[in-house]
Amino acid sequence: MAFPARVLRLAVGTWILLLLVLAPPVPSTAQQVNPTASAVKEQQLLQELNRIEGRVSIPDQRSGVLEQPQGRDWRAFHNVTLRWIGGVAIVGMLAVLVIFYLTRGMVRLESGRSGRTLVRFNAFERFVHWMTATCFIILAISGLNITFGRPLLLPLISFEAFSEWSQWAKYAHIYLSFPFTIGVVLIFLMWIAGNIPNKVDVEWLKRGGGIVGHDQPPAYRFNAGQKAIYWIVVIGGALVAATGYGLMFPFYLTGIEGMQLAHIIHSVVAVLFVAAMVAHIYMGTIGMEGAFEAMGSGEVDVNWAREHHSLWLDEQMARTGPNDSQPQPRHSAAPAE
Repeated sequence: MAFPARVLRLAVGTWILLLLVLAPPVPSTAQQVNPTASAVKEQQLLQELNRIEGRVSIPDQRSGVLEQPQGRDWRAFHNVTLRWIGGVAIVGMLAVLVIFYLTRGMVRLESGRSGRTLVRFNAFERFVHWMTATCFIILAISGLNITFGRPLLLPLISFEAFSEWSQWAKYAHIYLSFPFTIGVVLIFLMWIAGNIPNKVDVEWLKRGGGIVGHDQPPAYRFNAGQKAIYWIVVIGGALVAATGYGLMFPFYLTGIEGMQLAHIIHSVVAVLFVAAMVAHIYMGTIGMEGAFEAMGSGEVDVNWAREHHSLWLDEQMARTGPNDSQPQPRHSAAPAE
């Protein structure tokens, strides 16, 4: 009877050994989805399809992920969706402004120039504005190169020239982000008091802001349109700065999925930011007579202030006295004898 017992023990041992040898390997701790779990869903399995993940000896275990499914979604967004969003936003804004200029033209001073001026922005305000604006323009061009450079610019120049340009654009994008961020913070602190929405802004919007038609609604130092630009700069600038620094210093706060999300937010906000600034540049240059002087010399004509910011002009006159800001009378040409 002892022989069959030994045979039985040998058979059981052999079977267990075969199970250990032939059984599939146990998933590593880095596996995100357990495919044998009772609660696993088909969509979760599909999301993990084609994930390639290995083992690494360095402390950062995330470097073991060679391919992950979300990367395909991010690539499709970058190569297709983002280009559509940016193209429609920026080209669409340019088209709207061209049509508006051809139909409305420049917003002229209804009462002409008085010949008297008053200070609208001091030297420090103008310095902060132009520093931030210059950095923004370079950041916008270098950033748009990442999305549109290969399909639009590369066919026009050589690979060597495009590579050289892209490298310098990358350096400019990185280093100019710091003064741009400082400028956004200073703009927020300098002008926050004058950019709180109020009832005057509602009336300004109802009357078209003096852009539609020839009505000139009253406004304080900043009208509703300028307040909208202010908050776009502050909120948009904060978002692109925060996400941009997250991309500049990768994996300090998040993993690869968080980096992809940061890029999506950064790029979408950036192209919308560019579209809004195109409108701002238009209104500050060829869109409105006398507007550029506010940030050029810092002074504006009194009649310009009276037509576009009458409540602010009243405050200035009350502070400095009516004789310092009162416009000079306009002289009409004498009729020919």
